[in-house]
This record gives sequence, C-alpha cells and structure tokens, in this order.
Amino acid sequence: MAMSETEAIEVRLVLEAIHQKYGYDLRGYGAESMGRRVQAALAKSGLHHLGELQHRLLSDPNFFSRVLEDLTVHVSEMFRDPGFYRVFRERVVPTLRTYPELKIWHAGCASGEEVYATAIVLIEENLYDRAQIYATDVSAAALERAREGLYTDAQARAFAKSYIEAGGKQRLEDYTLSAYDRIAVRDTVKKNIVFFHHNLVSDYALGEMHVIFCRNVLIYFGSSLRERVLGVLKMGLKHGGFLCLGSSESLPASVGGAFSTFAPRERIYQLRGDA
Repeated sequence: MAMSETEAIEVRLVLEAIHQKYGYDLRGYGAESMGRRVQAALAKSGLHHLGELQHRLLSDPNFFSRVLEDLTVHVSEMFRDPGFYRVFRERVVPTLRTYPELKIWHAGCASGEEVYATAIVLIEENLYDRAQIYATDVSAAALERAREGLYTDAQARAFAKSYIEAGGKQRLEDYTLSAYDRIAVRDTVKKNIVFFHHNLVSDYALGEMHVIFCRNVLIYFGSSLRERVLGVLKMGLKHGGFLCLGSSESLPASVGGAFSTFAPRERIYQLRGDA
C-alpha cells in the first residue's frame, strides 16, 4: 500500500533527523522502500507513531544503532565481484609480499563474508601468518554475525562459485565446516581477524594500514559525509597503501588527487607517496 502524503512527510522528517544528528544520509533512497523500512522499524520498536520514533532516535544513540540495522541493508557475499578478488590477488598481493608485516582494515564489514574472503586469499598466497585484519562496523548485530562466521548452505554454494571465478586455488570447503544445513568458517581462517565496533562518521581512523577495504559502504552517505569518511580512510593508510571501494563507488575530486588509480574497473586506488 502506498504511503499517504502525511506518512511520506513523517518519514522524510525521521530521515532528516538521522542526517542532522548522526550524519547518516538515507534521504536519497527510494521513497517507497525506505518508507517501508521506517514503518517496520516503528512496529519493531513498540512505539505508536513516527513522531515518537524521531524523538527516541534523537535522544538515544543506542536506540539509533539498533534502528540503523533495520534501515540499512547489510548485504555481503564471499568473493563478491570475483573479478575484484582476481585483480587483488594478481596485482596487489605482489606489493604486499614486500612487507614483513601486513595491516588490513575492512571498514563496514557487515556480516563478515568479504573479510573471510580476504583471509582465504592471504592464506593461499602464504601471507596470512604475517597479516592482521581489523574488521569494523557500526552495527553490533552485524558484528556478532561476522564473529560467528555461520552461513547457510545456499550461501555456501554461491560463495563456492564466486571463489572459483576469483581464482581460488583449493576448494572453499577446505576453509569451512558443514553441519545442519549450514557452514562455519574454520578457526584457521579466523585466527588473525579482530572484529570490533567503529563508526566511520565519528571515530578516528585506524592507522598505518597497507590495505583498506570499504566496499559498498559509501553509497549510504551523502556527498559531504562521503568526502569526510574518505578523508578518514586516507589518514588510515600508509603511503603506497591501497584503498578498495565498491563497484559503483569512486573518489571525488577533493580526495582523488591524493591517490593514483591502480585498477579503475575494480575501484582499487593507491595512496601517493607525497600525499
């Protein structure tokens, strides 16, 4: 059922409140789909009307974090965009071999699939023992799912197909355990990964990173906030470090001058040595 004019105005006010208070710009999403998400969040909250929801969001940051989980879609897959991982393996890994230690940050890691994909690539390239992966997200629920590393058999079949297309050297089953129609990521894959809460909008950068993955996260932000977050990510990289964005994301001119385009189609950028 389509929203009434009044409901549409109330939804816009809720999204405007979120933008003004927390910096998350969800106003550009399709009005109908976002309206349904806001209404679902209202029903889940037990509050009676959107005015109450708006007030609670403005006054309770913890409540906002829970509602954000309902308003944003945490969609991820192991080896999503297989061509990206193939290029990462073939072109970025040779540079990573030159470092005695590696620090990698997955910013906005969602439920962890791409974090584990990176770990698997590093295992197969004999780099994992010298690597530390930091995986962060603003959603506590997403982080809990990521730590568990449990996925359905249906997901596993899709992951396995993408793994092969991404240049996998073994079998994806070598890195997981299977039981009760689910798969679990093995501890050997998890061992050098730390998951923790981090807000890209308000928290400091993690520093001296050789690679930062922030794929399909910036699409949630408006232009000014996107530039600010990219500034945070830039601060987190070592000179010569790599920034990996999603397939529909790119660097704005205000930030792009600090980077060279390493792999344009795969959205991999390298921080210039004089940046």
